[in-house]
Amino acid sequence: MAASFSNSISYDLSQKKITRSSNKFNGWELTRKRSVVYCQSGGNAVTSPSVEIRGAALMDGKSMVLSPNGKKNQGEVNAVKELVPYTAPPTSLMERDDGIGIVKFLKGKVLFITGATGFLAKVLIEKILRTVPDVGKIFLLIKAKNKEAAMERLKSEIINTELFKSLHQTHGKSYNTFMLSKLVPVVGNVCESNLGFDDNLADLIANEVDVIVNSAANTTFDERYDVALDINTKGPYRLMSFAKNCKKLKLFLQVSTAYVNGQRQGKIMEKAFSIGDSIARESFISKIPTKTLPELDVEAEMKLALDSKESFKANEIAQKMKELGLERARKYGWQDTYVFTKAMGEMLIDDMKGEIPVVVIRPSVIESTFKEPFPGWMEGNRMMDPIVLYYGKGQLTGFLVDPKGVLDVVPADMVVNATLAAMAKHAMARKSETNIYQIASSVVNPLVFGDLAKLLYEHFNSLPYIDSKGEAVNVPTMKLFSSMDDFSSHLWKDALQRLGLMAMTGSKGKMSHKLENICHKAVEQAKYLASIYEPYTFYSGRFDNSNTQKLMESMSEDERRNFGFDVRSIDWKDYISSVHIPGLRRHVMKGRGLCR
Repeated sequence: MAASFSNSISYDLSQKKITRSSNKFNGWELTRKRSVVYCQSGGNAVTSPSVEIRGAALMDGKSMVLSPNGKKNQGEVNAVKELVPYTAPPTSLMERDDGIGIVKFLKGKVLFITGATGFLAKVLIEKILRTVPDVGKIFLLIKAKNKEAAMERLKSEIINTELFKSLHQTHGKSYNTFMLSKLVPVVGNVCESNLGFDDNLADLIANEVDVIVNSAANTTFDERYDVALDINTKGPYRLMSFAKNCKKLKLFLQVSTAYVNGQRQGKIMEKAFSIGDSIARESFISKIPTKTLPELDVEAEMKLALDSKESFKANEIAQKMKELGLERARKYGWQDTYVFTKAMGEMLIDDMKGEIPVVVIRPSVIESTFKEPFPGWMEGNRMMDPIVLYYGKGQLTGFLVDPKGVLDVVPADMVVNATLAAMAKHAMARKSETNIYQIASSVVNPLVFGDLAKLLYEHFNSLPYIDSKGEAVNVPTMKLFSSMDDFSSHLWKDALQRLGLMAMTGSKGKMSHKLENICHKAVEQAKYLASIYEPYTFYSGRFDNSNTQKLMESMSEDERRNFGFDVRSIDWKDYISSVHIPGLRRHVMKGRGLCR
């Protein structure tokens, strides 16, 4: 859930491009080069006798020279929580009961994680390696041209990142050897048939893996329908098809989003989707008799996307496919293409699972870490962050949002802790059922938009952004608008003042056609962004987390300290002002605009 901004309120809603590819499901076919990098605990790279590795020899873990990102960011924010590694408190003998048995379960287990270089997956990997160093191998599905490229991504996007500095401090000179003894980068793609594996590689992983974690997703709200379907819906289908062949598999864990609940209102329970479920057909949403409402056919939606793509002209495919995704989502009761395709992915998992135990983790808006491995770590602009940053820069002074509405936010490390607790609990239970966990704050500890706006003003008023001239940017109180018309009027006035165009207008108060176009484009882009965000900034649903609360209650005292995820404990003023914004300024802005 990210949108990035550029100068003068120019917005770029695009995400990283997802190369569409597929299997023979509904006529989509793909092929890909296949390879794996495999390192033993001693650091020597080996080739499994059952796997054919093409090309150059594998890299020796001991010979790799890695340079951890140890540079300190300049200009740290004052009066802010120190961003230091978290150290769990010691456990007394009196408190040692097993609880769920998270650490005990993970010891020696082999995991297979997709979306491995993504924000949440990296926090998950770090937590596992830090708390359970004797975990078995962790296969990481990485999209790359070949094994060398996959290894390079592993080094640059995981091993060398600041997120893993606590592990580096723990292992010292043996850090690289330790990391390569645990992390096995595998070239592949959830958008390809059999995940892009050849038979030997598929057999190798299938014979060893205990838990599959699907964290791969395209989170662009208005993504092309075919692209979103390929990764968010067909991706889980392909992965569950692979899971069926895994001999030791104890659990399939799907990372989803709480917003798959679409336009449901009120208190939303932790309920699994069944194939063909439609939010629009639910009686408490629609007053229309359900018989007159369309039934959702997932396979038909895939065929529609394929047929539509072939019918559109080349120069209009991208826009038409975006429009089609939003149209289909809203027809069935979802607010956008992202959550609609994620919901259909959940449906396919539930329909296909058979005897495989399934856990679906549904976090709300995932933001920076609460305390682990240190407070405030994040990567890229999350959902609310572009608004925060450009408000702080003085480039955005208002937004379309319900002042009394709730922004449902959860820190990334709490999501990871809940994921590990649910993983251990249900992998050991081995029951063939789908268990839903909504990791959310809107019911038990709501963050109201009006309060958030005040917190942003207080923070940037006391610790202002420093512009390129070295001057502090003074921000006004953020204005919150409940109608698009009012927001549009504000944008026009604000754009004129901020761009200094008032003094540049003609004697009759008319601006030049060129300047008018500049303002018009900026305003329209801001309005489009607001229209995409509107289903979330005016969202009336509140996510129940009863299952998540019960999960926490089943943990031992030791587990609650080391794997805690009680969102009720979050002080939003402290988190926003002293953890999240400082983390945003440090890790996303790289220290730019900090007080000198």
